Amino acid sequence: MRYVLIFMLIGSFLQAESFTLTSDTLKGQMSKAQEFDGFGCNGENISPELHWTHAPKGTKSFAITVYDPDAPTGSGWWHWLIVNIPAETDKIIADASGKKGLPKGALETTTDYGHAGFGGACPPQGDKAHRYVFTVHALDVESLPVKAETKSAVVGFMINKHTIQKASVISYYKRD
Repeated sequence: MRYVLIFMLIGSFLQAESFTLTSDTLKGQMSKAQEFDGFGCNGENISPELHWTHAPKGTKSFAITVYDPDAPTGSGWWHWLIVNIPAETDKIIADASGKKGLPKGALETTTDYGHAGFGGACPPQGDKAHRYVFTVHALDVESLPVKAETKSAVVGFMINKHTIQKASVISYYKRD
């Protein structure tokens, strides 16, 4: 009996799959397409494609954040925040920002650029390559009580308060 229980536990463990975020657009290195257009940068500011698998049980919605911990601000830089992504969603298409292709009900909130929507990479010229952490958060609520103009720190607090599990990918960008 003990061996059967051990076998069942091992089988369950092997079948469990991790919540995973991937991107066909980001290949470890962001491109000029994802570079911001402003602040001295002249990129295309196109939001990348993101897709995820194996959301945890109990997920009622998703949120996506993009954060640069290397920004020379002392507190990093929020490049994109999307909340209230319906639970049946498993991807965000490329160039979705600005309501062009976001799932119905999804809400982009204010970034550190001062407006809602994707704000691409724009590290200082000649600075080391910055890390851009793309994260999908599985949330335990259908929607967060925030608005498009809600500041990134408040949105981040609300996301973290309701996160069941999260998955991230890191991409890098440097301007010469």
